[in-house]
Amino acid sequence: MRTLKEIACGQTVKVKKLMGEGAIKRRIMDMGITKGVEIFVRKVAPLGDPVEVTVRGYELSLRRADAAIIEVE
Repeated sequence: MRTLKEIACGQTVKVKKLMGEGAIKRRIMDMGITKGVEIFVRKVAPLGDPVEVTVRGYELSLRRADAAIIEVE
């Protein structure tokens, strides 16, 4: 099992599952991150937080804690 938090800069992955609960999961889904969508990892900050990604044609910054609940393949 790999999460978005572990993906290196420049890679494209597909969302397999969202592991969060309640409001956190809902917020991530509202940002357009749902099962089956492709995510391109644009940049990872020097200390690892935040992670910049491209989802559905727009750019998004995610905290590492949020990236850790997105399972990818």
